[in-house]
Amino acid sequence: MAFKRHTLTAALPYANGPVHIGHLAGCYIPADIYARYLRSKGEDVVFICGSDEHGSGITIKAKEEGITPQQVVDKYHKIMGDSFKEFGISFDVYSRTSAKIHHETASDFFKKVYDKGGFTEQTTDQYYDEEAKQFLADRYIVGTCPKCGNENAYGDQCEKCGTSLNPTDLINPHSRLSGSKPQLKQTKNWFLPLDKLSPQIREFLEKHPEWKTNVTGQCKSWLDSGDGLQPRAMTRDLEWGIKVPVEGAEGKVLYVWFDAPIGYISATKELFANTATPEKWELYWKDKESRLIHFIGKDNIVFHCIIFPAMLMEHGEFILPDNVPANEFLNLEGDKISTSKKWAVWLHEYLIDFKDRQDVLRYTLSANMPETKDNDFTWKDFQTKNNSELADIYGNFVNRVLVLTNKNYNGIVPEASEYTKGDLLILEEVSKIPDAISSSLDKFRFREALGEMMNLARIGNKYLADQEPWKLIKTDEKRVRTIMNIAIQIAANLAIVCEPFLPHTSARLFKMLNISPLKWAHAKNTGNISTGHKINENPEILFSKIEDVEIQVQIDRLETIKKERAAANVSFSPAKPEISYDDFAKMDIRVGTILEAERVPKTDKLMKLKIDTGLDQRTVVSGIAEWYTPEQAIGKKVSILVNLAPRKIKNIESKGMILMAENPQGELSFVWPEKDTTGNGSIIK
Repeated sequence: MAFKRHTLTAALPYANGPVHIGHLAGCYIPADIYARYLRSKGEDVVFICGSDEHGSGITIKAKEEGITPQQVVDKYHKIMGDSFKEFGISFDVYSRTSAKIHHETASDFFKKVYDKGGFTEQTTDQYYDEEAKQFLADRYIVGTCPKCGNENAYGDQCEKCGTSLNPTDLINPHSRLSGSKPQLKQTKNWFLPLDKLSPQIREFLEKHPEWKTNVTGQCKSWLDSGDGLQPRAMTRDLEWGIKVPVEGAEGKVLYVWFDAPIGYISATKELFANTATPEKWELYWKDKESRLIHFIGKDNIVFHCIIFPAMLMEHGEFILPDNVPANEFLNLEGDKISTSKKWAVWLHEYLIDFKDRQDVLRYTLSANMPETKDNDFTWKDFQTKNNSELADIYGNFVNRVLVLTNKNYNGIVPEASEYTKGDLLILEEVSKIPDAISSSLDKFRFREALGEMMNLARIGNKYLADQEPWKLIKTDEKRVRTIMNIAIQIAANLAIVCEPFLPHTSARLFKMLNISPLKWAHAKNTGNISTGHKINENPEILFSKIEDVEIQVQIDRLETIKKERAAANVSFSPAKPEISYDDFAKMDIRVGTILEAERVPKTDKLMKLKIDTGLDQRTVVSGIAEWYTPEQAIGKKVSILVNLAPRKIKNIESKGMILMAENPQGELSFVWPEKDTTGNGSIIK
């Protein structure tokens, strides 16, 4: 289907920290490439984004920094907005969810669904921190992921394995506010009945077999899980956020994942608010001839492909996403990017360290874009991409063309007279490049499209190297005129097709060629610059070499972060709150021996143990597989808490818990009796 207009959204970055390269590679660069490409083709496009400024993560950050939530979002909204602008992300609007227009839009959306009976009102058990005297939102709770054993999973998601969770799914949950174990307490909230909407959601997803397999796979795993889709609360017991606009909802706000995607709509409203046609926003969200595309990372797939479409279905007035080309994660120097561990390359810092080299980072991240699997960024590869590809191929070709034209023809484009068969083949090859790029971009294959763009630079560079006009001019000046004319046409076409990928470079090249920027349709032409046209004198170097010392500074910075992190981990955790002797006496800790051990499939840390407790032989699932092999575990004496309530972990019933010692580096070791004569079943007091 041909669409009249395109609504492109990039995931709203959470305003509790700056933007890093993982965010850029995940959604902002691909979204910007696609938006620029469509604009160059003359399509009607709005490119929407803004800061996501509500939710418990903001209040946690405010507490950490000793400031108010509003001060937190004001600080990071400016840092992110300024960085995006300088980097060249071409949003048509960069809004924020604390804006009045968003509060009104989100409230109206909720009220419309509420009035239609689209929510169910439920009283449920929710974790409550008795010490902090408040209900705990998802991100205020940390515990062990039941899927992969990650001990730092949040109440809504495990960031290690990507599984979406409910707080009650966590094993050994504790409050991030006080560190204490939260208690379940009843509270009333409004739920989106995903279970009832499941057939509609499934039908919607089945209409899009062209979607990326990582997207459809994650959605199907939710739909086809044992319990299927379950109702999900769209309100939370918090103070910071958009107040729930119904009676009986005091002290409650809209769930951040209900509020945030509506930010795309409110931002579009803001874009047209002060124009002669403020109602025009509706065309991009309600007209069936508009195409809605969400650019996100893989951790947002479920929210954009299931929950937000379900919200739109229940509201009833909006179009549904036509595609959600989600990317996987980008790692940094082999390790997962982590904001909390400061393991990242921050955009605002990059723009200081590598001033005017925005396109080098854009190119490197595009070339390493994690489209179908996680990928890695290294500073050495960044240097290689700049020096060996951008400088030696692209930059070298452009510089030779402009320098030779100025030197031999005073900057006047010479006339092409007789084309050789080789010339005609080159021109034919050049004319095919735009369609090859388009074919890849239309399928959201950005790395492939970037490669086609660089192929044009390679064609030009090889053509000049083969023809050697700097030598030939001594014997066949007429032939050189044709060679240089062709080379200049290739340079002009390169300026067109590189604009979505390298916008700063494109603008500089058009300026050096002394022509106004040309659109995509011109890229198939091989005569965009007329004979006699004068290019600008003194062409600049598009890509200067990056020296080893510059890269070493960045590597040393990361090494410093590693050392600081290791030093910080040397301190032991503070003592937990006092308990009574009666509390301690309730625990029945015995001596046991591990008889059998095997890794739990598809987990990194979990090991299934068979333990002789002296009372019985029982199965215990323990997170020791990172530190011990099954062979090392078998035969070890352990201290085991035998009266811990059984719990299923990865569909294995675990009856008890072995006690382990954890050093400041997080390494685990067994705690067992000193004397081998202590028999199984002996009580540890």
